[in-house]
Formats: sequence, structure tokens, C-alpha cells
Amino acid sequence: MEAPAARHIPDPGSVEITVIAPEQMRELGRRLAKLLRAGDLVMLSGELGAGKTTLTRGLGEGLDVRGAVTSPTFVIARVHPSLGDGPPLVHADAYRLSGGLDEMEDLDLDVSLPDSVVVVEWGEGKVEELTDDRLQVLIHRAVGDTTDEVRHVTVTGIGDRWSAVDLGVLTA
Repeated sequence: MEAPAARHIPDPGSVEITVIAPEQMRELGRRLAKLLRAGDLVMLSGELGAGKTTLTRGLGEGLDVRGAVTSPTFVIARVHPSLGDGPPLVHADAYRLSGGLDEMEDLDLDVSLPDSVVVVEWGEGKVEELTDDRLQVLIHRAVGDTTDEVRHVTVTGIGDRWSAVDLGVLTA
């Protein structure tokens, strides 16, 4: 399968990738997993159906974790233990949570973060205080009655952890 089209955008800590099919979104997740380590927070943003869970499935495959990665909307968070020596994946969905970090604290993500890769869908304004270092992934898609599968994914590294990481490898 050919790699998704990409172009670098002005912020040196960001990369924009155009994805044209769900399998490419999963492949992007698998490539992103190679950059992640225990203690990393990944915040996913995008409209309903943008591909946040599909990207996380690829992350799970790349991290070699147990269990099918599915949307955690109704359970709020799922832990996927590593099948090898890598970190577990904690996949949370803050869509139904309205209380900001206070409500997120009930999930003990701050306890899980040092030993896990924590992925939070819909986490804006709710989990930023967990760490100064995070990876922000924005997925844009056409809205309305459309069959357009094209997604524009912007990956931005925030904080010291990401300052020396070449996100351009995601476009290879």
C-alpha cells in the first residue's frame, strides 16, 4: 500500500498527512507507535467518524497490545496490556465527560501515564494538565452527507519530550 501523501507545515514540531483510506489511517497509527514510549500522552481530536479509533487500532497493532481496540465511548477507558516488553495502551474517550480534569482524575490516568501510552479521544480542555509533554493529533474530514474518505491529519509534538523527535518519519 502506498504511503499517505504528506506535506510539512511551518511549525517544525508538526507534520500534516493526507490519508485517503481507513487502512492508511491504521498504517499511520502503526508508524506513530514506533515513536511512542511509556509516559506518552496522545490527544486525538476530530469530528465523529474522522478516524480517531481507527488510528488507535493501528497504535495498538504497532505497540503489540492485547485485545481488539474499539471505541471506549461507553466504558470511558480501556487498558490493553502489552503482549511483549512494551508499554500497555490506555485508550480513553472523554466525549461524554464534561467535568474537565476533575472528572478525568476519576479514571486515574495520572497513575497510568508513567508506565503506559495513554491515548485520549476528545481530550481537549480535559487532560492537558496531566503532562507538559504530549502529542496532539487533529483529524479533519469533510462533514455532511459525503462518502469522502480523505482525512487531513496534523500531528504536533508539544513539550521537551517531542522537541527532538522528527515527526517527518510519519510521512515515509
